[in-house]
Amino acid sequence: MSFDVAYTITEFAPRSSDYCLLIPVINEGARILTELGRAQKAGVDKMADIILCDGGSTDGSMKPDTLKLYGVNTLLVKKSAGRQGAQLRMGLHFALARGYKGFLTIDGNNKDSIEDVPRFIEKLKEGYDLVQGSRFIKGGKAINTPMARFLGVRLIHAPVISAAAGQWFTDTTNAYRAYSREYLTHPAVQPLRPIFMGYELLAYLSIRATRLGLKACEVPVTRAYPASGRTPTKISGFKGNSDLLKVLFAAATGKYDPK
Repeated sequence: MSFDVAYTITEFAPRSSDYCLLIPVINEGARILTELGRAQKAGVDKMADIILCDGGSTDGSMKPDTLKLYGVNTLLVKKSAGRQGAQLRMGLHFALARGYKGFLTIDGNNKDSIEDVPRFIEKLKEGYDLVQGSRFIKGGKAINTPMARFLGVRLIHAPVISAAAGQWFTDTTNAYRAYSREYLTHPAVQPLRPIFMGYELLAYLSIRATRLGLKACEVPVTRAYPASGRTPTKISGFKGNSDLLKVLFAAATGKYDPK
């Protein structure tokens, strides 16, 4: 079966690491450039190849000359339908073909502690297949988290994911995580399927690893929302949160498992 996401590839440098950091973005403006600047200052671009998975930004933030200065390794631009799931699958499709051993993901809105990338790589090297970033464990920090988001994660999303996975997780909507090649290429996982168009892939991958007997853990991270002004998020309003709950229960009941 051919891959269903059409995309373009702009490589600024060849593969230079066993690990890659996939960042899905769309019209993040100065936020993604600030995040990339923080990554460069922390030497993240020397630990993992940074691959931007652009959903079709029109705000001028994806200019190749600028991205090269910020240490980006590759820019992928989606040319077909789909939201976050399609962007992540695009990134995984490219990165798997490139031969990486480990795959990290993080949002591109500058809310997450990109400086903590070494913690994820360390756990991958220790043999973990799923490494989930959490602001709610010892060493993690949750800054200015909206109350509705806090309650939704702690009282609904995390308990449902944990029950389905058979292992306790505390911060299950957090896209800051890492996966081993063994996990993503396991024949009973198949993460590149077209069923993953929106937020399904994150929920599915949170559950599937431990169900297959693979190793999973959490590492502490910081997730900071702005103290004032508009909250940078792609999930908002009744419909956005309703869709997230539908995806949650579909994943928990095995809807996305390969047939």
